[in-house]
Amino acid sequence: MRSSVKLGALVAVLALLPLAGVATAAPPVEWETCVGTVTGECATLEVPIDWADPAEGTFQLAIGRLPARDQAKRVGVLFVAPGGPGSSGIDRYTLNPGIPEDSVLRDRFDIVTFDQRGVKRSNEVRCTQALLDQRPADYPETQAEYEQLLDYNRRLGEDCRELTGAVFDHVDTESVVRDIDAIRAALGEEKLSFYGASYGTQVGQQYAELFGDRVRAMTIDSNMDHSITSGAKYIETASADLEGSFLAFADWCARTPDCALRDRNVRKVWTELHAKAEAGQLPVTAEQLRGELMNGMYAPEKQWFPLATRLRELAEGVETPAAPVEPMGETGQNSYQAIWCQDWKWDVRGVGELARYAERAAKVAPYTRISPFWSDVTSCLGWPSEVRNPQHRLDVRDAPKILITKAKYDVATPRVWNYEVARQLRNVALLEYDGIGHGQFGRSTCVREQVETYLVALKTPAPGARCAAVWPKSPEPTTTSDSPETRPTH
Repeated sequence: MRSSVKLGALVAVLALLPLAGVATAAPPVEWETCVGTVTGECATLEVPIDWADPAEGTFQLAIGRLPARDQAKRVGVLFVAPGGPGSSGIDRYTLNPGIPEDSVLRDRFDIVTFDQRGVKRSNEVRCTQALLDQRPADYPETQAEYEQLLDYNRRLGEDCRELTGAVFDHVDTESVVRDIDAIRAALGEEKLSFYGASYGTQVGQQYAELFGDRVRAMTIDSNMDHSITSGAKYIETASADLEGSFLAFADWCARTPDCALRDRNVRKVWTELHAKAEAGQLPVTAEQLRGELMNGMYAPEKQWFPLATRLRELAEGVETPAAPVEPMGETGQNSYQAIWCQDWKWDVRGVGELARYAERAAKVAPYTRISPFWSDVTSCLGWPSEVRNPQHRLDVRDAPKILITKAKYDVATPRVWNYEVARQLRNVALLEYDGIGHGQFGRSTCVREQVETYLVALKTPAPGARCAAVWPKSPEPTTTSDSPETRPTH
C-alpha cells in the first residue's frame, strides 16, 4: 500500500509558488516498495483539486521512483512525463524499465514519475462502459450525424463527471504542471531535470513556462505544438506526416528482402485496399484501415514487418481471426478525452467545415487521405467541461537551453510541430533523427547517447546535429504492448 504525504496548510502556499520564486519546504515523501518487471518505490501526495481554489478539496496523486543506482554520483531527480494523455508513468517508468536498465540515467538520477491527475491510480476519469461503447463515428457525413456527435460528447462528458467527481473538471495540463512542482517541493529539490515524449512534451513546455528557473535540464522528445488553433491546420499537418511515413514504408519495403510486399507495388496495393474498404469490400472500414496503417508507423523496428504481412493478407483475401474481446466492467476509463478537451478549443461551425478540413488533408496526403488524429478535433465538439488551458504560444523566460529531438516523419507529433516549438522556445538545441517513428530516445542509439550526455553533463548537441535513420532489417517478436491503443494517442 502506498504511503501518503499530506500538504495540509502548505496547499495554499504551493498554489502561489510561481509568484513566490522560492522553494517551499514540505513533509518528506514516505516511499514503499512496489514491484513490477522491476522493483520501484511508490507513494501518494495530497494535492489540491483546483490549484486556483485549494479550499475545494484535495485528492491523492500517485507518484513513483527508481532511486539512482550510484548514489555517490547522483545528479538529482529526473522527472519523466508519460505520453497519452492518459498513460501511466508508474506503469511505464517505475514498474517497467521505460528508461532502459543499461542507461547511465539509471545510475545518475532518481527516476521520478506519476500517474497524472485523472489517470489510473490518481483519481482516474471513469465513465459508463455501455455509453463508451456507443461512441459514434468520428467522421460525420451529414449535419444530422454532426449534431448526434455533439450530443453524444455532451452526454458522455456529463456521465464521466458524475462518476469521476470534482477532479474531472481539473485535469488540464497546467494543473498537471503545478502537481509536478508540488512533487519537486515535497522531494526537497531546488531544481529538477525533465524528460518527456509525445504529450509529455507539452507538460515539459508548460513546466518551463511556469517554473523555468526550477529546471536544471530538459529534453522534450517528439513535440506537441499547443499553439495550433485551427482544426484544419492540425489535421493537415498530422495527415502530411502520415503520408510521409507511408511513402518511407513503401520505399523501405521495395528494398527489403523479408518484407511481405517486396514483390508488389506497395503504393498500388494500398490504393486498391483503401478503395475496397470504402466500398465495404474488406472486413475493415476505410477508417479502421487508416488506423492500422498509422499504428504501424509508431515503431518501424517492431511494426513494419507485421504491417506488410497484414496488408498482403488483406490484398489476398486472407481472413485474420478477430482477437478475443475481454469482458468489460460497468465503467471504463476515458482519461485521454477528458484531459485533451480541457487543453484544446476548436471553433467548428458544422459538418461542411469538417468536410473542408478533410479535403485540405487529402491534398497533402493523396495516398493516406487523412490522419486518424482527426478525432482530436471531433471528440471535443460538445464536450461539457471548460477549456481551462487553451492553446497559446509559449512564453519561456527563465529556463536553461532545452533539447528537442524529432524524426523526419512522425504520425503523432509531425515535424512542423517540432520546428514551431523550437521557434517559440528560442533557447534550444535541435537534434534531428532522419528516420521514421515516434519517440526518438528509444529508436536510435545516436539519439539516446546525445540525450544522456546532455541530461548528465549539460552538453548539448552541436548546431545542425543529425542522427542517421535506422531501418528494420529483419522481423522482431511483437507483444501486445508494442502497439498503440485502437484510438490514437500521443
